[in-house]
Amino acid sequence: MKDINFISACSDLGVHVCGSEKGPTLLTTKFNIKNYILEKDNIEKSLDPEDLRKNEKYINNFTKKVFDTALTILNDNKTPLLIGGDHSTVIGSALASQKYHNNIGIIWVDAHGDYNTFETTKSGNIHGLPLASITGYKCEELTNFITNNFINSKNSVVVGARSIDPWEIGNMVDAGVTIFTTEDVKNEGADKIMKKAIEIATNNTNGVHISLDLDVIDPIIAPGVSIPEDNGISDTEMYLIVDEMLKHKDLVKSIDLVELNPTLDIDNKTKDIALNILNKLTK
Repeated sequence: MKDINFISACSDLGVHVCGSEKGPTLLTTKFNIKNYILEKDNIEKSLDPEDLRKNEKYINNFTKKVFDTALTILNDNKTPLLIGGDHSTVIGSALASQKYHNNIGIIWVDAHGDYNTFETTKSGNIHGLPLASITGYKCEELTNFITNNFINSKNSVVVGARSIDPWEIGNMVDAGVTIFTTEDVKNEGADKIMKKAIEIATNNTNGVHISLDLDVIDPIIAPGVSIPEDNGISDTEMYLIVDEMLKHKDLVKSIDLVELNPTLDIDNKTKDIALNILNKLTK
């Protein structure tokens, strides 16, 4: 893993809950690291439950900015570390890494699968579609700035899942995505599951993009996320995942840390966990 540059992806357009666009600024001020600050378009975002393509145009605008910024960092021989923002912000960072490195895998550490499409989404929140987009599974409308340069779904792994829609599971099975649940992490050990994930993601690839969503952690421990899911992993297990990742840092080509929502945090619990993770990644 080469020297890190931050991308502060200050957007919450992918989710109907407001606040996660404030996370990057809160976290990056603690570090003396080059930081590319990206702001969402100045619009009133759609919160309409009947709108099943919420803020699509503006998310696409933001994705292209992230994509171009991540490529700039990669071309400078540095490692992009995107700090979100909701999880839709990472479409551009993962695909920029795929374009630059040509053939990488992806590990998606998340309570959710994020593998819906516009045909299967029930909420219209686009932060539920990014992994499908990154692997080229439908969702063409969200990746119209590239052509046939997606991450192979067979080298795609979700770690810590516990809230996947039935129709979304169908997409993931069809695409060949590997899923390790929260229960798998607790039963086998976070480090062992992450080691397996790295083996799958780096099988016949040039490296791996790792996307860390703070909602994988139990909301009693980390309440400051937009879509909390009960019975998550512990902060200790999250740190073990990061530590295992760092044992293979020569394979890690790009990273995301997303979904801190300061407006929902309690006593800075989630912020402090996020800072601990960033300290590990940047030391």
